[in-house]
Amino acid sequence: MIIEINDGVMYDRNLSRNASSSRAIPVSRLIEDILRDTAMPIHWGKNQRGMQADEEHRAPIFIEAIDEQNLKPCFLELSPEEAWILARDKAIKIAQAFDESGYHKQVVNRLLEPFAHISVLVSATEWDNFFELRDHKDAQPEIQALAIALKNAFAESVPDQLRPGEWHLPFVTEYEREWLDLPTQIKISVARCARTSYLTHEGKQPLVHKDLQLYHDLVGARPLHASPAEHQATPDVRVPGQVGPYGEWRVEHWQAPELHGNFRGFIQNRKIIERQIYARAA
Repeated sequence: MIIEINDGVMYDRNLSRNASSSRAIPVSRLIEDILRDTAMPIHWGKNQRGMQADEEHRAPIFIEAIDEQNLKPCFLELSPEEAWILARDKAIKIAQAFDESGYHKQVVNRLLEPFAHISVLVSATEWDNFFELRDHKDAQPEIQALAIALKNAFAESVPDQLRPGEWHLPFVTEYEREWLDLPTQIKISVARCARTSYLTHEGKQPLVHKDLQLYHDLVGARPLHASPAEHQATPDVRVPGQVGPYGEWRVEHWQAPELHGNFRGFIQNRKIIERQIYARAA
């Protein structure tokens, strides 16, 4: 996902989400990612009033430069794509200079963000609002393309049907499900969701004990860093309608709706953690 369209996902309250942060990625690795796959507009809109750019614009872009032969000022006539790549290369050079002078990646990588993709992990049971807003002619073309790709993925997907007690655990492998107990599986899933990857920020295989340390750093922190714990979930039990002790009719309902959070029909790990914290504080 392009960083500049991130808002289209991050501000939908139905979606539990975590995104990779440039503050955590080494400068050299981010530059490698950018050179391998540069984030770039897919629609070069012509300037007009309002938030939407309806008309595609292909006017050349003139950039002042120095002629390498006679060392005199000149202008380069570039396509939008060529100008974007030129801006990318200049940003990389300046970022490398900051990096070599000892500045932290949370500062340096800001220069590179317009040209970078990010990984976003999303868990949700309700997608209608997202698709209605983002797969729309008024949406930014890049977020609309993402929404269409997601729709296609949904149409082709054959989801696993979980039963109560079976857990949705992003980034936990089948091998780990066999040899780790469930509480450990949940904890390492939280840690990996925090970095939105099975691998470490350095691209290395994870170590369970380090994932557990990251989990405790997140959940044991004050304030609590709880958003990575929103992705782990297990189906709630549906209680059928029945006659109560006084002859009243009790309608069909979920057994623990207070633990659903922003999900429907699933108990969310974050709500379990928060209930445990409140119980200890009481």
